Amino acid sequence: MHVSLFFLSRGVFVQSYKQYINGKWVNSSSKKTFTSKNPANPKDVLGIFQEGSSSDVALAVAAAQKAFAQWREIPAPRRGDILLRVATLLRAEKKKLGALVTREMGKQYIEGLADIQEAIDVAEYMGSEGRRFFGSTTPSELPQKFCMTVRRPLGVVGLITPWNFPIAIPAWKIMAALICGNTCVLKPSSDTPLCALTYVQLLEKAGIPQGVVNVVTGDGSVVGDALVAHPHVRAISFTGSKDVGAHVLAHAGIKKVGLELGGKNAIIIMDDADLPLAVEGVLWGAFGTTGQRCTAASRVIVHKKVQKQFEHLLLKQVRGLQAGDGMRCNFGPLVNQAALEKTEKYVAIGLQEGATLLFGGKRISNKQGYFHEPTLFTRVHPSMRIAQEEIFGPVLSILTCTDLADAICIANNIEYGLSSALYTQNIRNAFLAIEHLDAGITYINSSTIGAEVHLPFGGVKKTGNGTREAGILGIDEFSEVKTVYIDYSGKLQKAQIDTFVQK
Repeated sequence: MHVSLFFLSRGVFVQSYKQYINGKWVNSSSKKTFTSKNPANPKDVLGIFQEGSSSDVALAVAAAQKAFAQWREIPAPRRGDILLRVATLLRAEKKKLGALVTREMGKQYIEGLADIQEAIDVAEYMGSEGRRFFGSTTPSELPQKFCMTVRRPLGVVGLITPWNFPIAIPAWKIMAALICGNTCVLKPSSDTPLCALTYVQLLEKAGIPQGVVNVVTGDGSVVGDALVAHPHVRAISFTGSKDVGAHVLAHAGIKKVGLELGGKNAIIIMDDADLPLAVEGVLWGAFGTTGQRCTAASRVIVHKKVQKQFEHLLLKQVRGLQAGDGMRCNFGPLVNQAALEKTEKYVAIGLQEGATLLFGGKRISNKQGYFHEPTLFTRVHPSMRIAQEEIFGPVLSILTCTDLADAICIANNIEYGLSSALYTQNIRNAFLAIEHLDAGITYINSSTIGAEVHLPFGGVKKTGNGTREAGILGIDEFSEVKTVYIDYSGKLQKAQIDTFVQK
């Protein structure tokens, strides 16, 4: 990665980074830059980055188009070999990269390491997919005729990724796109550009040919919009907010679009649940990554018989969270000032709506970074905004239910449908929840977070538009299915007209 030193202020020098287009590290045509800061200490500037332009996007797409012709012809197992080399390089750099994730995004170090492990896992999974890449065969309705399907790449794909998994989510998208034979233009979040550029540097080291992966950094309204609207981009894969996802869908034109747009996920705790286990799951689901996950548990629907006991146990655990730099503490900052202000806004809304503040509710003013207390609301009505809208911060709403049917009704009464969880010892309740919860993911006796890369990830309703990432369905997102008929009868056979009569 080509970098240069830049004098910022107060005698501090920071590195200036370039974009990656057609196998070269280049400046933006806009000649503008932006900075990335440590959310635990905004005085800690990680670097200066290029403010990409629509011209940069055009150059990146042109490079990807040119590279596509050769990349698609490389046999999928050979493409997989390169992806497996990426996994090896990531494993060797795991601790260093995990610390970078913590410094640039803010999550605690063990979660930063997990971010890298996800990238390793998906590289290994998708690399191995190069030796499967399954189509299907089926009998023909006519004699001496063979039918099958094969997978074909889409072409140039645009990938727009968020900041909360700054290496894992780019890896999810890039690895699936590459094994299918596509070429890519990545637009990473402006909150975590260094993570994305560092990851792509490893792809370069692993042997990805020039032009196959390109990175344009900058503002979503410029770089993202140019990528979405570009006529030579055949597909867009976007992870982010519902409103921006709707914007992407409205402006993408006739191209394949995959959207993962967040959630308002619920953990249901029945009266027969293992309460200490449930509390552990709620603590991790609500306050892991400081609540900044699309799968975060922002609602707990607890049976009224065990509500007081549950709240007592949860409060004890929440009080043990230690806010600070993720390298030393287990409760990190929000990603930026806007996220902090949004969390404060929703705390005020919850109080105005009449919810009872059980714990927290304030920003942590004695810290340099964007810290907010872990916050618990109880006596929350399902119609309250704090129980309906995605906050993406450390705010948990506690609701009560009378039985499983009531809990499922409350859980489903939202516009999202990503993840869900149920704690119970009753196997019947478990299967009823699996059947009736409107969510793409359901956990039994576990939290709402913890996806595995060999299984599909995604949701229903306004969480997305039906696509899934990871697993075999991640291959579906980045490939097209071609149906093939081979007639070796030596004569013209007309399906639905000719009728074969066995002699």
